[in-house]
Amino acid sequence: MDAFDADVLIYAISPSGPHGPALRSALAETAATTPDGKIGVGSVLLITETLIKPVRGGDDREAGEMARLLDRLELFGCDLATAELAVDLGARYGLKAVDAVHLATAITADADRFITNNRRDFSKAIEEIDITYPEDLVAGSAG
Repeated sequence: MDAFDADVLIYAISPSGPHGPALRSALAETAATTPDGKIGVGSVLLITETLIKPVRGGDDREAGEMARLLDRLELFGCDLATAELAVDLGARYGLKAVDAVHLATAITADADRFITNNRRDFSKAIEEIDITYPEDLVAGSAG
């Protein structure tokens, strides 16, 4: 099961851009293998990170597409255990609070990998979960 950072969800609904096709393909493959059509997990913070800009800008198409994509994820709130793990991860890896919560949510949900394009904050040196970048999906390491 995959967990997602906000950036890759934004790329996935973008009609252009270098990472959109690989992400859409990976999401379609995952959806085809799950009985409920869910494509992964994430923090409820994905809602605010991905929807504020299109809603503020009045982009109903983008907001609708993102809402449909978010509906295909199992979103988890930040309970005490996740928050405590986020503190540990944030301190250890120098993460901002929201990024630490995304990572902690992925780990707590027992995801296999965390898909992000944020190399500055999420390096492959993170040991608790496989950090996967969009080009890794193209290179055939998806799944």
